[in-house]
Amino acid sequence: MRPRADQTAAWTALRTLFDTTGKNFDLREAFAADPRRFESFSQDAPHVFADLSKNRLDAAAQTLLFDLARQCGLEQYRDAMFAGELINSTEQRAVMHFLLRNHAQSVGQQAQPAIKNIAKLQSEVDEAREAMLAYAEQVRADAAITDIVNIGIGGSDLGPQMAVLALAEFATTGKRFHFVSNVDGRELGDVLAQLRPQNTLFLIASKTFTTAETMTNAQSAKAWFEASGGRDIGRHFAALTSNVAAAKAFGISTIFGFWDWVGGRYSLWSAIGLPIALAVGSQGFRELLAGAHAMDEHFRTAPLERNLPARLGLLDIWYRNFHGFTSRSIAPYSSALRRLPAYLQQLEMESNGKRVDSQGRALPFETAPVLWGEPGTNGQHAYFQVLHQGTSVVPVEFVAIKESGPVFKSHNHKLLANALAQAQALMQGKTDVGGHKHFPGNRPSTFLLLERLTPASLGALLALQEHRVFVSGAIWGINSFDQWGVELGKVLAQDIEPRLQSGDLSGLDASTAGLLQRML
Repeated sequence: MRPRADQTAAWTALRTLFDTTGKNFDLREAFAADPRRFESFSQDAPHVFADLSKNRLDAAAQTLLFDLARQCGLEQYRDAMFAGELINSTEQRAVMHFLLRNHAQSVGQQAQPAIKNIAKLQSEVDEAREAMLAYAEQVRADAAITDIVNIGIGGSDLGPQMAVLALAEFATTGKRFHFVSNVDGRELGDVLAQLRPQNTLFLIASKTFTTAETMTNAQSAKAWFEASGGRDIGRHFAALTSNVAAAKAFGISTIFGFWDWVGGRYSLWSAIGLPIALAVGSQGFRELLAGAHAMDEHFRTAPLERNLPARLGLLDIWYRNFHGFTSRSIAPYSSALRRLPAYLQQLEMESNGKRVDSQGRALPFETAPVLWGEPGTNGQHAYFQVLHQGTSVVPVEFVAIKESGPVFKSHNHKLLANALAQAQALMQGKTDVGGHKHFPGNRPSTFLLLERLTPASLGALLALQEHRVFVSGAIWGINSFDQWGVELGKVLAQDIEPRLQSGDLSGLDASTAGLLQRML
């Protein structure tokens, strides 16, 4: 059993270091004392340059964090994941989403040879991918299909939606993409009002094909299709699921499956990514996988001292458990990445929002921070006030793109200038004796820079974030790959829903009963 963070000598040493120098660390003094601080705390990784120099971190703290990682067995745990071991202990499953992108020959890279004991599975993954991409090309060539509606929720919605929006510059089909996730009928109704059944393809994305919100929307979409004169459900509906029998019972014949070791928040690389392949084509999808694969290899092979996912994950430990920062703001300075904060919210908070370790023992320290954010420059005119002058310190993660897309390229210098200025202002602050215009500064931030937003760079960025979450979860000793907290409310809803018809209030707490009665 791997040691948990608080059971290591490095954890104790970090606490001592924080109490002596860490809690009073000042970024302005650190830069004044070390002219090479930027070089020491920045690095290149595949498709991503990261500047960590504006963080409240010095060489001593970073060294102890690396010690912490080694004493917690991070490298061995990482290797166990890549070896296909059952590291999802509560569900007795492997965690192998990296296999989904372990195929890069088409874009000039050499795929990592499949690990021996999962070589057969790698072959199945490749076969499933090729079938999905062939179907994507078939639909892309079908001029009669003008609208594609993805019906899913959670990982079956957030990943594909985020990526389709992010890669809109590379979409060449002229087709319109719609995403329906909320069980609120207005969302589905607003989408259907724009469509004609003979020109629409519905993708029903649900691993189990039982997700309540998804199946409610799917049944309503099917009813609308038939009532509006639609014919041939087999042509106009496809399922992205592991439950082939349920999809067939629904009337769907085109089914693309995936495996129980693909968690929802890691599923855009699988058949769940069909909307992405439909948008950018099979080659674009392969490039997305290749970018992620390059980051996988970086995480798998780079020493901790130059391993960007490890450095970010360890920084998250430093901030959450020693500085006591309760949240992190994600600020992508790219309209195309406007859904990235929502995607990262699920990735991190569903993975690491745990109160017990992998052995079921209550944790004596905090785990996942709250993630939140909006694209810059919009956020500057909304919540940046609290970042600059609020009473709580919130680390910010800027994501910027060096080269803009083809539209209004002259805007990009203004966008980049704002990103740089906000990071600078958070760090430097400004003195005002009157108080109202005083900026305390010393507010930390990380700056991630992509040369250009492409399928490959997006893939690398997302894989970076996946592995970063893996790192912090490993240090905390939790299982980052289950999500039992999602289930309780869903189970209770099954009891409450019929009560809205019957009016039965028996056995309910007073608040739930009172609210339900007002809804009758």
